[in-house]
Amino acid sequence: MTQLNTYLRRIPAWLLYTLGAAYPVWLLYQGLTDGLGVDPVKVMEHALGERALQLLILGLAVTPLRQRVGLNLMKFRRAIGVIAFFYVLAHLLVWLVLDVQIPSQIWADIIKRPYITIGMAGFLLMIPLALTSNNWSVRRLGPSWRKLHKLTYAACLLGGLHFVWLAKGFQLEPLIYLGVVLALLALRLPKKAKAVTPA
Repeated sequence: MTQLNTYLRRIPAWLLYTLGAAYPVWLLYQGLTDGLGVDPVKVMEHALGERALQLLILGLAVTPLRQRVGLNLMKFRRAIGVIAFFYVLAHLLVWLVLDVQIPSQIWADIIKRPYITIGMAGFLLMIPLALTSNNWSVRRLGPSWRKLHKLTYAACLLGGLHFVWLAKGFQLEPLIYLGVVLALLALRLPKKAKAVTPA
């Protein structure tokens, strides 16, 4: 694991941003060239949302992986979070601009469809996280920065619930995602202090 961590330290964070930016462009190209099947908009919408959730989960797993396995991905945690936010934003824009398109219908869907309400709530929670994912904000906010970024936990949970609620009928994949999210959140619960037996 030490050798792997040494190798990871040599990888610049900008490479992750570049790869992250390339994925939506590739999806768009696939959609324009009939590479996404008969409903390219739905495929793009689903793919961006699922990749965003995967990145949120990866970001949530960074600390447990370091503590329990020894794999150090701390260098990439900010990039993972920022890319996840832009994937959620792209997911939302595809839904707004290419799928629904009618402003009155958009608001009606947000109000009437619980999975959209939950998804929108998760997106709103991610906005302050994305805006403060820079060194200036870390210095400016001080200890409050860590407290603010605990909103990641809620955003990730809402993303998992959004996926489960979105699925029609019983589907195992969304439940697996939600289970992983819950397991990672459970690892962050404070451990009970062991009772001291009086002498």
